[in-house]
Formats: sequence, structure tokens, C-alpha cells
Amino acid sequence: MEVLEKILTSSIELFSQYGFKTITMDDIARRAGISKKTLYQHFANKHEVVNESVTWYKHNTTENCAVVIGEAENAIEAMVKIIAFFDGLYKRINPMAMFEMQRFFPEAYKKFRDLLIERDVMMIRDNIVQGMKEGLYREDVNPELLARFRIESSLMALQPTLMVNDRANLMTVALDLGEHFMYGIMTPKGIELYKKYKAQYLKQATISI
Repeated sequence: MEVLEKILTSSIELFSQYGFKTITMDDIARRAGISKKTLYQHFANKHEVVNESVTWYKHNTTENCAVVIGEAENAIEAMVKIIAFFDGLYKRINPMAMFEMQRFFPEAYKKFRDLLIERDVMMIRDNIVQGMKEGLYREDVNPELLARFRIESSLMALQPTLMVNDRANLMTVALDLGEHFMYGIMTPKGIELYKKYKAQYLKQATISI
């Protein structure tokens, strides 16, 4: 692994686990197994590390989602596999992380959100359109509106609110939001497939909670 990738990977691990506010350049260098001098050769300050690592992480996550969707047999399987994929990510996320990024690193948060709107909304919209053609989603739904709603509700789950206060709670809320979204757009045919894929891909997620 190259030095830059070590820094970005280590930074995301620390920010996800402990949040953004308390992590220092010393912590990042130590986790990456490099000297502070080497770290500062790549980044002038913590803000640069946050901006670059968040963008790198979001690109990687989106690419992984695209692979998952591409391997699915239909829209329902794709969406259930995405829910399971993010359940794995949520297990490692401190519920305060998104709030701290938004408050203390607004530039990084804006970039993160812009990428969500640019790429994730499009992926979900395309999935909804596909599901409508397959007869798995209702014909009377608005794909663009619901895709944006899905992203907004996902972001809501990553904020410390009355709904979310710890990792276990975060995973439960995220899974519940995903399921409610699916039941709101599926046809009876889609529901039957959803139950099948839920047992296949989300069973482990449910047990681990």
C-alpha cells in the first residue's frame, strides 16, 4: 500500500471510530505507521487530510455500490444488497462523526453531500426506474423525488438525534428506514422478492444487532 493510501485509509478508520474533532495529526501518523514529517509532506494540516480522505472514501464507497448493483439480478436484489452493504459500514461509524464533520469541517461535508447528490441519487433513481420496468416497484412513484428522499433519510440516520444515540441504534434505525422505504414503493411481486433477499442478505445483519 502506498503512503498516501495508508494515510487516507488510516484517517477514515480514525474519523469513523472516534469522530473528527479529537483526532490529531499525531494520531493519523501513528495509525498509518509513518512519521509526522512524512504526513506533512503530503498534507499541510488536518483540514486537508479531512477533505481529501472524505472525498476518497466517498468515491470508493460509490464505486463499491455500483459493483453491487451491477451484479444483482433485479432492482430488488440490488437495493437489498446495498442496504446490507451499508449495514456493514454503519457497524464501524461513530454516530457523532457526521455531525462533527458538518460542524467543524463544513468544506468536507459540502463535498461529501455534493457527491451524494451527484452520484448516489442517480444510482437510486436508476434503480427505481429499473424496478418499475420490472414490475417490482409501483408505476405511480416519482423516481427523482424518492431517490432524493432516500438519500436525505440516510443522512438523517447519521445525525445524533432522538432516533440515533449509539452504533447499535444507528444500525437498527438505518435498517428500519431502508425497509420502510422499500415497502413504500414495492408491488406485491416486489414484496415477495424482497422477503427472499432479506432472508438471504439481511439475516446476518439482523442477528448482529
